[in-house]
Amino acid sequence: MTRIAQMNHYAVLDLRDRRNSRFTFVFLSRIVSTDIEHLTSDLPDPESARRFLTSLEAQHPRDAAKLRKNDGLLSDVLTLSAYSPLLATTLLQNPDYLWWLNRKRRTPAVRTKDELLEALGRFVLTHTQLDLHTQLARFRRRELLRIFLSDVRRLATIAEITEDISNLADAILETALRFARQEIDNRFGPPLVIDEKGKKTAAEFSIVSLGKLGSRELNYSSDIDLLFLYSAEGETSGRGVRGAVTNREYFIKLGETVTQLVGKQAGEGAAYRVDMRLRPHGRVGPLAISVADAVRYYRSEAHDWERQVLIRSRSSAGDPEVYREFFDQVEGSVFETEHRQLRIDGDRVSSALDNVRRSKQRIDLQQPSAAAFNVKLGRGGIREIEFIAQALQLAFGGDDKWLRAPHTLISLSRLADRKLISESELTELFNAYEFLRRLEHVLQMENGLQTHTIPASADRRELLAHRMRCDNVISFDAELERHTVHVHRVFERVFGKDIADKLTADEPAAVIPLVPEDDGGVNTANGLSSEISNEKSDHYLSEGRLDRDYYFEELHAAVIPKPDFRQRLGTFRRHWSERIKQIKDAELNNVLDIKAAKSAQTSLAEASIDIALEITKLELESKYKEQLQSLGLAVMGLGKLGGGAIDYESDLDLVLVYDEARPERIPQGVSQPEFYSRAAQIFVTTLSAITRDGSIYRVDLRLRPYGKNGTSTISQAAFITYMRETADIWEWLAYVKIRGVAGDMELAQRLERDLREEIHRRASTVSAVEIAAETRRMRGLLEKQKGRGRRSNDVDIKYGPGGLLDVYFAMRFLQLRDNVPDDRDDRSTEHMLRVLSEHGSLPDSSYEPLVAGYRFLSTLDHYLRLTTGRTTRFPAANLKALELISERMQLATPVDLVEQLTLHRLNVRSIFDQLLSVADDD
Repeated sequence: MTRIAQMNHYAVLDLRDRRNSRFTFVFLSRIVSTDIEHLTSDLPDPESARRFLTSLEAQHPRDAAKLRKNDGLLSDVLTLSAYSPLLATTLLQNPDYLWWLNRKRRTPAVRTKDELLEALGRFVLTHTQLDLHTQLARFRRRELLRIFLSDVRRLATIAEITEDISNLADAILETALRFARQEIDNRFGPPLVIDEKGKKTAAEFSIVSLGKLGSRELNYSSDIDLLFLYSAEGETSGRGVRGAVTNREYFIKLGETVTQLVGKQAGEGAAYRVDMRLRPHGRVGPLAISVADAVRYYRSEAHDWERQVLIRSRSSAGDPEVYREFFDQVEGSVFETEHRQLRIDGDRVSSALDNVRRSKQRIDLQQPSAAAFNVKLGRGGIREIEFIAQALQLAFGGDDKWLRAPHTLISLSRLADRKLISESELTELFNAYEFLRRLEHVLQMENGLQTHTIPASADRRELLAHRMRCDNVISFDAELERHTVHVHRVFERVFGKDIADKLTADEPAAVIPLVPEDDGGVNTANGLSSEISNEKSDHYLSEGRLDRDYYFEELHAAVIPKPDFRQRLGTFRRHWSERIKQIKDAELNNVLDIKAAKSAQTSLAEASIDIALEITKLELESKYKEQLQSLGLAVMGLGKLGGGAIDYESDLDLVLVYDEARPERIPQGVSQPEFYSRAAQIFVTTLSAITRDGSIYRVDLRLRPYGKNGTSTISQAAFITYMRETADIWEWLAYVKIRGVAGDMELAQRLERDLREEIHRRASTVSAVEIAAETRRMRGLLEKQKGRGRRSNDVDIKYGPGGLLDVYFAMRFLQLRDNVPDDRDDRSTEHMLRVLSEHGSLPDSSYEPLVAGYRFLSTLDHYLRLTTGRTTRFPAANLKALELISERMQLATPVDLVEQLTLHRLNVRSIFDQLLSVADDD
């Protein structure tokens, strides 16, 4: 069994052990000695400790024998295994860590960043057979053995534990940055700036940490919230293999490389989940930003909650002077109180609360459940302690710089010194913070998951109580109740009972996914919300009327009046992002189901295309100094857009067509190909170009006639001729789903009808065997190119065997073979499978399992996009993501999710093979 497979094996066994009492381990029949009984009898989970030792003796007998001779180390290791199956598995996979831990456990003091950098440097040099991102992940896991041992032994305060965890993250970021900078320098040469004397000097870079890492209060399983800053614009030296680029391009590449090294979910997982969504403009903003641009943004554009985030910020890696230069210029905006006082009649506390409340609505990771207490978000939880500190800092920190401490406990101490909270309240908050953070740590280190919820089952709560050094569940519940009551009482006293009740009521929270993906290896698909929910949008949302007309009206009113192309693009991107966030929040809060969410996104995509055409027309009128009656361009959709099922992060597969019979639509003295080529360029730029405000869609024109060798636009007559005389069978399979979506809809609908007739006419002249052979060839080609990961056990739910493409290709093959065109009123896959079944093309024995497989795979695909971002790979190593997805798919555990996925993939591939082989028999 490979190390990866072994790791997943233990994780699955542990999940089953905890959640299914019918599943039991089969242990070796070794008799545990009296000494071991003595060492384990007082542990919270003695059976897990003994189970670990039994496994160690079976897998690593020499290490086990040596360990038995070291009572102190043995006691520590058994304690770790009783608290954390995750760390027990780590030790089983890496028995040499036992002897490393033996050295480090004698010096439980916090390790500094420099000490950790030195240790990480040695670790990298001694593990050169591994790539760097695996080295970083392993080093972090090894260090957690040391830190968590100090934690459960109570050898360090909670502030020291979180500082140690934060220093570890800093060291990993610094190491990743050094390696990344060397790599990017080799490509482009070092980045340079011209100083005041006209001399070229090096441009510098800082990784700014926000949130818990920014205040040195990181959890074991926290995301790390980052902001990438560089000193100034300029250009690289060009001494690299790829020549010179701008500093902006260089530092974006540098940021992407760092996030890949630290946050890439591959092999043994990532060192950290990297979250870049708190950067200026959220997910649509550039990955790295200059100090000047960042200062301008936070002074003039940022929302209050974005400025509030900077309270807990610092430089974690790179040049700290870059961060200092930035923060010195924005600190006054972060703590400035004058405009807030004017807005709410001088009540600074209420104003600060208003900002904190906005932050809560946008940053809370999950809504507290009525069934289980959430240590972070529940009434009297950690978040309320943070609210107290941050709101009072915002209220009084403008006049008193001493209050501007990022660490929660330091901040509370200073607030008490200023008599803003009483000494008794300070003591209660300190004690509660200590208890709740240790509770949070115990929950997270059980299996390395980012969880804050106390389990509901009696046996799990009993185990948790013992791990928290309580005699039983009753005493644990009493302790928890005591601390949360104290916190909420202070919360009510500071903010007022009415407001406190409002903040802790079961109001919808902005639920945002956790796990990395495409933007430099991190999840940027789900940026933080802007202040978008006006009364009109809330009304339309509640009425379920998120249709094309609504989105077009909203976007048109915001975008088109802007005076120039640049401002239209920026406004377009910002408002589009707000609408996507609105859909996402509505779905995550169960206001919209999957079908409604996809329908809303399709409507938004169609309205966005309409807006892009409007912008294109305005730009062409400006260029040619002539009013255009209409653009005369038809936009045809393929893929998800053609089927009316746009989902999060979907591409837009388009073909752009003009009517050559209407030359009067274009300016005098310009040929149609020239005019429409220019129109296509502006149109695609409007939708897909990356600006400082981000991009909207990836526009893909590669399915146009003649592919990359064809023109960006094509005339109606040439398109029909191409389909009649030139198009191959694989193109029929693509074009069978074509749909007119925007622009000159009379032309689009006429073309859609003519193309569909031509496709089905040509298909009727070719044997089913030939169509089947080409379908299998294309499906196999895509599976070979995109469906196989680096590891043999990678699962790709779209391109891999039994994936979504099996369903799509089988359906389109049957449509062509049996002349079953798309239903104009409902082009969805599930509907067309039903049409094929009713037509007799899809046998009854295949219909139900194929539909069930499609439903499961498409639902899983949707929740992957919602939770981890744009990916088709099943995140087998990411247990947190699997738990979130399992819950949303109403499956009990990730084990059930894996089993269902396997079952459906086998069924789908079997049906695909059957349907395509029947054609051969015929």
